[in-house]
Amino acid sequence: MSSISTHQPLTRLNIFSFKGVQMRTFHITWLTFFFSFFAWFGMASLMPLAKEQLHLTKDQLGNIQIASVSATIIARLLIGRLVDAYGPRLVYTWLLVICAVPVLLIGTSQSYESFLLFRLAIGVIGASFVITQFHTSVMFAPSIKGTANATAGGFGNAGAGLANSTMPLIAAGFVGLGFCTHEDSWRYAMIVPGVILLICAFVYVRYTKDLPNGNYKELGISNQNKENTFMLAVKDYRTWVLTVAYAACFGVEITIDNFAPIYFTDTFDASLKTAGLCAGIFGMINIFARPLGGIVADKVGKIYGFSGKNVLLALLLIVEGIGIIFFGLTEQLGLAIFLMFLFGMSLKMANGATYSLVPFINPKAVGSVAGIVGAGGNIGAMLIAFLFKAKAVKVTKDVIDTNGLSKTKELIDYTDAFYTLGIIIFITGIIVLAVKYAIKTKDSE
Repeated sequence: MSSISTHQPLTRLNIFSFKGVQMRTFHITWLTFFFSFFAWFGMASLMPLAKEQLHLTKDQLGNIQIASVSATIIARLLIGRLVDAYGPRLVYTWLLVICAVPVLLIGTSQSYESFLLFRLAIGVIGASFVITQFHTSVMFAPSIKGTANATAGGFGNAGAGLANSTMPLIAAGFVGLGFCTHEDSWRYAMIVPGVILLICAFVYVRYTKDLPNGNYKELGISNQNKENTFMLAVKDYRTWVLTVAYAACFGVEITIDNFAPIYFTDTFDASLKTAGLCAGIFGMINIFARPLGGIVADKVGKIYGFSGKNVLLALLLIVEGIGIIFFGLTEQLGLAIFLMFLFGMSLKMANGATYSLVPFINPKAVGSVAGIVGAGGNIGAMLIAFLFKAKAVKVTKDVIDTNGLSKTKELIDYTDAFYTLGIIIFITGIIVLAVKYAIKTKDSE
């Protein structure tokens, strides 16, 4: 690589390369994003334990799920503007340090109110996505931005899957080592993602650069950036088209990440570990599905332009909706897992397709556009959480506990909620298919 190219955005993505500031930053930013999602959804698979110990009601559980995605909305809007002004390196570092606090302290909760507040605060870490998308965008050339963004996003989103799969095992590990009881194990388990966030903060500030040719402070960019990039993004209608689309795909993704563990335990009588593993499958699809969405979108865009990408996105949403409808209707665990994989593939490819467009809306406001569209995903998740709270049905079931004693256990049935959600996403896909728009940009694909 020549001395000139070492300071320019890369024109190709070689995920097995760690050479140069561009690829080093790429790997550090997706890995940091991965552990941010790991921390964000660390409590998801442990909620059955917290629900029982804190005696959480159906409505309280619904409020907690709403809180877990609500704070991210404001955080993503704010972070987008901050990244445009001060660069991703320092903004990401401070975000990680600040969010490590509620992750480490949620285990001290003794009431619904304190647990709710900690869950709300942890949700701020969801803004990490905006920084990762910005940092990837500036490290790669226009022709490869969609693929690079989708790959970084897909690898990072998989952190939620790992959390659902491994947090029950981490909790069990603390019990096995004699540090705590089974009932308190969720409290100790959350220490692990909190410590990881602090480690990521050190790595990020030490080993990344804001741009291929240096940091904002060194280049004096923050002092020169007087334009209100947030308003540039707000005034462009194309930003809002992508925001609605992202609400219909990513909004569903974090809903599944939050609700799937409880759905599998309460609907299919799965154990905590089995439910976490099933939900983990959904999250781990991100490793290949979201990058695939970006790759296909880039190829479609070269042939049919942005209108073609719009049709691709609509078709993916339609398949997603159909899959969720049947997921909500099935009574067999094996079939439910298969359907979750099917609609999960479509959903995550739609995520990648959406963010293949984001860097081209306005080169001066990449962070703000990414923030607004990303916030749209969380607005969708919040609205869906209200839907689940309204559609959830409390049921009781007689079970045998570990001591061989019979007791009545309260369960929550989300079957109707999933069915209704599927219909909404299907209709959204039809509407997106009817929208014909073309995004013109100076950056050709």
